[in-house]
Amino acid sequence: MRSIIVAAVFAILPSLSFADPLPSWNNTETKQAILEFVEATTTPGSERYLDPAARIATFDNDGNLWAEQPVYFQLIYALDKAKAMVAADPSLEEKSPGMKAAADGDMQALLADGHKGLLEVMAMSHSGMTTEEFKDEVDKWLETTKHPVTGRRYDEMIYQPMLELLTYLRDKGYKTYIVSGGGIDFIRVFSERAYGIPSEQVVGSSIKATFVVSEGDADTVKSPELFFIDDKEGKPVAINHHIGRRPVIASGNSDGDLQMMQYATRGGRNALAILLHHTDADREWAYDKGSKVGGLDKALEEANQRGWVVIDMKADWRTVFPWELQNR
Repeated sequence: MRSIIVAAVFAILPSLSFADPLPSWNNTETKQAILEFVEATTTPGSERYLDPAARIATFDNDGNLWAEQPVYFQLIYALDKAKAMVAADPSLEEKSPGMKAAADGDMQALLADGHKGLLEVMAMSHSGMTTEEFKDEVDKWLETTKHPVTGRRYDEMIYQPMLELLTYLRDKGYKTYIVSGGGIDFIRVFSERAYGIPSEQVVGSSIKATFVVSEGDADTVKSPELFFIDDKEGKPVAINHHIGRRPVIASGNSDGDLQMMQYATRGGRNALAILLHHTDADREWAYDKGSKVGGLDKALEEANQRGWVVIDMKADWRTVFPWELQNR
């Protein structure tokens, strides 16, 4: 009997020990490079071993954890809000070029300066609201609004392979953060349920707020003024300010993430930069250089020069979105 039990245990062990942590990834050099780095930095005795406290991984959100086409999803939310506000008070168009562009549906004007147009509209459209009121509005919007192409909720437009990577990293003792050019409070509404990343591990752009206290309550109220733009050079600054540790894994998909990946890897550091290249026009979208949303040029050039890991979405991912798993 004992020999039968031992034989059964050894029959099961291989499937337990070697279960693929990234099943939605094709078995390419890209997947292998990621697995090798993570194993090397988490295996005691390895030359590249990292103390658990140093295992910090930062991920851009738009176009990296969830889709960003045809425009940034938060911009769609801000447009809906701005149009309603301008309809109620037409004088708002005169106070803000961004609000006028939003009311006119002028995406080109809003996207001309990356996230700046979005943040201007966000600042104007959310001022006077408490943080909790804003989060409640975003939550309701996510429940009722659908993507114009897929018909899915926006918080369902997340990438299955990246969900697996986040889980794998956390299982290996990494702490995962979102570092995004999008609004910090917007992302905090869904980050935990969508990605397993708690709100305190979200770093993003923000508008100013004031503290208001009364006999019955105390809260923060949003003001119509930008506080910090967490994009490009702002990302390393925000990482230092919010996290206090340099990431050893930095993942993004656009030139707005270049400085974050440089911050992680320059100086011969024991670090990994992962750049997602959108190459799949059939299952998602194909875009890079010249795109107003998620433009990718300089970061891809540096990735090729420095040997960063570049995810070719079409070649490296078996599955893009979670709902595809239902059809497999």
